[in-house]
Amino acid sequence: MTGLSGDGWVHCALGHRHWGLFGAAGLLVRHCDGADPAGVDRVLLQHRAGWSHHGGTWGIPGGARDRGETARVAALREATEESDLDTGALRVVDEFVDDHGGWAYTTVVARAARSGPVAVRGAESTELRWVRTDLFDELDLHPGFAATWPRVGALGAR
Repeated sequence: MTGLSGDGWVHCALGHRHWGLFGAAGLLVRHCDGADPAGVDRVLLQHRAGWSHHGGTWGIPGGARDRGETARVAALREATEESDLDTGALRVVDEFVDDHGGWAYTTVVARAARSGPVAVRGAESTELRWVRTDLFDELDLHPGFAATWPRVGALGAR
């Protein structure tokens, strides 16, 4: 069966509580502005709404995968639900799976040709912002994103 909503809480083999009955996926969008003398990538980050899990932190757009949905499809769908980002203009370059035993979060990495303003759609975000990767330490990152960034950060980099 496909199409069954993945919304709901589950516990993984490590004893953590996660959102997404069939796992979850997020979209990490990178862009390098040729005008930046340091050539540092920017990543589109989502400031999570205060009411959400780990509200007030910065991460990437994403959420629960539906039954039978690939991580790529889920990540692109979630980004479209949470922003007005033109996902059709992105080039998907990699994926990273953070497997917790019985539950996994897949980060889908894409490159964007431009980094124009991206507006919030829906109530899960308070802001979307392009942030230089060398400035991530100045933000309160979502714990899961912060934990995987050392490995995910190299994916799709120029």
